[in-house]
Order: sequence, then C-alpha cells, then structure tokens
Amino acid sequence: MSQLLRVQNFTVSADGFGAGEGQSLERPFGHADPGQLMSWALATASFPNRTDPGGSRGLDDYFIRDFANNIGAEIMGANKFSPHRGPWENYDWQGWWGDEPPFHTPVFVMTHHLRPSFTLSDTTFHFTDADPAAVLEQAGEAAQGKDVRLGGGATVVREFLDADLVDTMHVAVAPVELGSGTRLWESPDELTDRFNLEIVPSPSGVTHHLFWRK
Repeated sequence: MSQLLRVQNFTVSADGFGAGEGQSLERPFGHADPGQLMSWALATASFPNRTDPGGSRGLDDYFIRDFANNIGAEIMGANKFSPHRGPWENYDWQGWWGDEPPFHTPVFVMTHHLRPSFTLSDTTFHFTDADPAAVLEQAGEAAQGKDVRLGGGATVVREFLDADLVDTMHVAVAPVELGSGTRLWESPDELTDRFNLEIVPSPSGVTHHLFWRK
C-alpha cells in the first residue's frame, strides 16, 4: 500500500471554521470554546487526556482510537504549535502539550520563523519554511513507510488541498457556529470535484465527513 497524507479528527464549526479569532496563550482556539467545538472527542473513552473513568464507546470513540493508526509523522502549521507571531524572542516555548505530546512521531511545523529542532519524550519537532510538497517529502521520509498525518490548522489543510496533496480526510462538523475565524470551507461540497464524500451522523451531534480521492 502506498504512503498516504491523511487529515484525521479535524473539527470545524457548522459554518466551516476550524478556530476562532484572537488566539492567545490562554485561548488556543481564539474566541471559540474548545469544550463546545471538541466535546465529541472529549467525551470518548479513548481520548488521550481523559482523567476520569467512563466515556463513550461508539462511533466517535472509533475515530479517536484511529488517530495514531499507521501514522509515522505529522505536519502542522505554526499556529497549531504556538500562539506567538513574528520571530522567536527565545526558545522557552515548547508547545501546548507539556512533556508528553500526543503525537509520538516526528512533527514538522510549517513556519516563516525557524528555530532548532527539539525532542520531548518520543516526539521531535522540526521547523521548516518549505512549500507543502517539500514538507510532505520530508515528513514522508521521516515516517519510514507509514502514513503522514496533516494536523492543521485550517489554513495549512487548505494549502495542502489546494496543492492536491491530500489523500483522505476526516472532518467532524460540530453543531456550533463561530461566525468568524480561520475557515476550512464555505461548504464541504467545494471538495466533491476531487473527493468522494460520505457523511455519517453521530449521536453526539457531530457529523463525520469522510473524504477520499476519486
């Protein structure tokens, strides 16, 4: 099987935004409430940061469990890694995730402001200002035959879609509207010229949108 570039568990609002406006250290999703946007994932038994027992074991949990399946590297945008804008004043910031990031693979951060690579636990972060095709080539080599996950945010996902590099995509559409922010789409129908689309509703209220190349 050939190596794939996959978008997994990427969540947008009902009006197509992956994050709100005004991102800061305290608000990684800007004015969006991550508890509302990501409630479908937070409620699952398999959510990585769950601290209490229980959680759902249905369709939503299946997608959470599939997150790391056959993934050898991740690509993300600068604003998924950090709220900082402009050149780095220091290198103290090492991401939102603490000493045990959830990726467990090499991660390639697309940014105009480079910094040295560093490792936390089993995750190494690399910083690159290359174009999408070149970044995918770097990540593909690091993945050692496994697939590459395109982690977001919405701007980076659109860049790879526009470059026709995405093979499969799972987007969860949450039943909340943001009104503004970083948009993935006006409508998922924008992608049906290149992708098959199946929409699967979940009891949690989200609808899972599954895309694969025609």
